[in-house]
Amino acid sequence: MSAIHDQAMNYVYQQVLQRLVGHFNRTERTALQLLIQRIVVAAGGMEQMGDYKILVAHGGGEVSSYTLALLRAAQLTIAARAPRTFHLRVATLRHASMTQGTLDTLHRGYSRLFFHDDPRVELLMVEYGQVLPFNHQRPPSTTGRETTQRNRQMVGHLTSGDIRATLCNDTYLALGDFYQRVTAWNGGVHAVVSGDSVRKQSQFLAWLKKTVQATGVEVTQDRPASLNGVFTRMDQWSDDFYRGLYGEHFTLKADSSPGGHRHLAYIGIADLLKGIDRNNTPLLAEFMDYAPDPLGFHFSHPAFANPLLMAHLRGLQAECLRARDYEEGVEGFLFQASTYLRQLHLPDDAMTQAVSREGRALSVTRAQDFFGLDQSQLICLLFSPFIHHGERLEGYLRQCCPGMLVALPELHKVLQGKPAAEMLQQWLTDASGLPLPLLQHLYHKRPMNLDPVRVARSDRDLSSMGDADMAFQLSGQ
Repeated sequence: MSAIHDQAMNYVYQQVLQRLVGHFNRTERTALQLLIQRIVVAAGGMEQMGDYKILVAHGGGEVSSYTLALLRAAQLTIAARAPRTFHLRVATLRHASMTQGTLDTLHRGYSRLFFHDDPRVELLMVEYGQVLPFNHQRPPSTTGRETTQRNRQMVGHLTSGDIRATLCNDTYLALGDFYQRVTAWNGGVHAVVSGDSVRKQSQFLAWLKKTVQATGVEVTQDRPASLNGVFTRMDQWSDDFYRGLYGEHFTLKADSSPGGHRHLAYIGIADLLKGIDRNNTPLLAEFMDYAPDPLGFHFSHPAFANPLLMAHLRGLQAECLRARDYEEGVEGFLFQASTYLRQLHLPDDAMTQAVSREGRALSVTRAQDFFGLDQSQLICLLFSPFIHHGERLEGYLRQCCPGMLVALPELHKVLQGKPAAEMLQQWLTDASGLPLPLLQHLYHKRPMNLDPVRVARSDRDLSSMGDADMAFQLSGQ
């Protein structure tokens, strides 16, 4: 019965391979053969292939979807030529910005590639430091969501309401822990495969380094000797950032990340993807049924990582901080992002709706779920009135809460930790959505500049990271 089952499954895999490769053009077929060669060399020869395990990080983006399709074609091609083929581990970082639409896209792609019933494939999801089997219908972790919301609130206040930093930081900072876990879990992997360019990876590492330094933390200048060392360094930088962010209120993760136990190989394929016009190939749209979610988070584009939510926040900033119309702020952001939004194939009516009354109502609900704040608390975050000894507190009260201006001196006393009426303490907590100890902590902090786009564009910062041995697949996009 087992032999009959194996024979039937092999026939199914052959059919999957034929359909998959049938969507490849000549350039993609060449890329496939070169990828197979690189995997065979990395594994030490075809005879070692059955014991070789490869990791690809998949966040639902175009590059990682393409990389995944090529790896599946390579896996099944080797299986048709040799007794055994390599094992494939596909891991997704489930962050608080990941939408159900993105999870559904992942699931559809896995189904098209016939992953779910193949013992040579592991589908994993890391959520709030826990490695789980991939399940696109699993509800999000309540603890993870609340922790992420608190982190975003703190970053939002300390960056004076910087939209990009507020939306991107917590997701990017989780990558070190993610890679450590998925490379070491259940026997580990031998290699990491990436479709990201060395430049993009180096830009991320430059941003991460500058982000940690912005909190006043000293960063070591030596370069890790291995890929495992890079992942460990990233996770340490993340811990250092939050330690600088929260000060004495910082709590280290209860379950620290496991270190990798073997030397990891790196198989880069960015050069193989260079000659492929992904917009004019049927592989993703037709075979993988790939559909980017316009409401989702886009790792590779920090300037427009969450475009519709960013547009809403820009509208609020225009209305509440700059005495302009909400619609003017939204339209200004959408104009800046227009080229990228066209690449996302965002429907025209979605952009039109963004400036409508109904669209604004939807954005309010989305923002409340994203930050865990109501509208007035979100506006408070954009004002950031508590940092640097409350230098913006009077302006915030004058604009948003004029009835509290009379209590301005007493509010300063509360934030300084001096005795004050409990009613004022409660008002500060209600207005901000943050507990009083964190508000008092913010009061003594200087504003930070954590703009990921500014750092990514700086060649000087890029070169300071050293050689390409510090670059590797990061975003899973």
